Amino acid sequence: MKYMVAELLFIVKKAWYESGMICLSLTDGKEVRFPVELNRKLKNATDKQGNNVEIICGGTGLHWPELDEDLSVTGIMEGRYGY
Repeated sequence: MKYMVAELLFIVKKAWYESGMICLSLTDGKEVRFPVELNRKLKNATDKQGNNVEIICGGTGLHWPELDEDLSVTGIMEGRYGY
């Protein structure tokens, strides 16, 4: 699989939902959070659906199977949280 250099700067090792926030722990020790209200699919999710997040593409993406939602970690770091 080919990656852009920017994609490899942000690799997620753990992702979870907590108190209305999507939380990410990156391999470089950073922790990033953003409110689910910034994403139209995540803001209406139940706690169970929000927590059912999979780390995909070698840690460069996130997938919520029940919500059919995918976000790139690079996009999150750039302030793009879906629509």
